[in-house]
Amino acid sequence: MTLMTRTGPAGRWLVLLSVCLAAMTMPLSFTGPAVALSRIAADLGGSPLALNWVTNAFMLTFGAGLMAAGALADNHGRKRIFLAGLAVYLLAALGCMLAPDIVWFDMFRALQGIGGAAAFAGGASALAQEFDGQSRLRAFSFLGTSFGIGLAFGPVASGLLIDTFGWRAIFLLVAALGVAAAALGLRTVTESRDPDATGLDWAGAGTFTIALAALTYGVLQAPQSGWAAPFVLALLGVAAVGFAAFVIVERRVRRPMLD
Repeated sequence: MTLMTRTGPAGRWLVLLSVCLAAMTMPLSFTGPAVALSRIAADLGGSPLALNWVTNAFMLTFGAGLMAAGALADNHGRKRIFLAGLAVYLLAALGCMLAPDIVWFDMFRALQGIGGAAAFAGGASALAQEFDGQSRLRAFSFLGTSFGIGLAFGPVASGLLIDTFGWRAIFLLVAALGVAAAALGLRTVTESRDPDATGLDWAGAGTFTIALAALTYGVLQAPQSGWAAPFVLALLGVAAVGFAAFVIVERRVRRPMLD
């Protein structure tokens, strides 16, 4: 059961447009900085490992935060989490533009991933409540297509922007799409939440995040230190223990993030 009042038929498609615009920015955030990596390195410096985190900081926090963001949306409202996520995502994008060095840039990228996860999870949850039956299938097909468009044309659009205006223009494009999504969402998305939600599964969120972070760091560190290096083996061991703990936790809690 969900507490909400649905919008009219025309309003639902505006909700879909808002969520699709937000979704289109996510793959741009994957591919754009990867295309611009040499320009970013020239301006901000950084070691090879720090430059790897330009992409992986976003992907790590985005992937680790999706399930927790979905639980927060059920508890605190899908519209609220969608808009709050977009706000964090946009502020972090502007932070990337203004970052004085690669360390600050990577931290803003991690923050951008957290905001992106909240926006995507909140938006997808809102769509699931606005549409049902065949219209829901169609709505999520449009959502997937929007993500695919951003992924397919992101490198081309990013390359053109970089050549014409510099690498910071990538984040201006992301910000423009995000502002449009937020403006539409503020007017059209109806607030909804799960009245049976019991709060965030902190143990599940913690074990999953630690495991994913350790695995990602270990895989990134291995080419530099060697797969047999004690530090790399320790990170991979922490990842294995973390994933095992996550499975145990999710099988025991009453409302798991991942059933």
